[in-house]
Amino acid sequence: MSADSDAMKQAVIPYPSGLPQMLKLSDNEFARELRFLAAAKLYELGRLSSGKAARLAGLDRVAFLHELARIGVPAINLREEEAEAEVQAARDLAG
Repeated sequence: MSADSDAMKQAVIPYPSGLPQMLKLSDNEFARELRFLAAAKLYELGRLSSGKAARLAGLDRVAFLHELARIGVPAINLREEEAEAEVQAARDLAG
């Protein structure tokens, strides 16, 4: 991996003061949750691999995949065509 691909940038997201407390989160917990939710959504949409989404979330891949269940996002993210191909492959193997 090149040094450029390891570099991280930051994005600033404005939000109303008191929002983290309204959600019963500290400011740090709120920031971590935003980071995780953004990564999870990009993964769910198929825009990021699980590894890249985990990196965005600041988690290792296994922890990221485990955390997806908390928000109802499947850890295995197959598109309909991919799922159908997997089912057909299993049928072919079964005979």
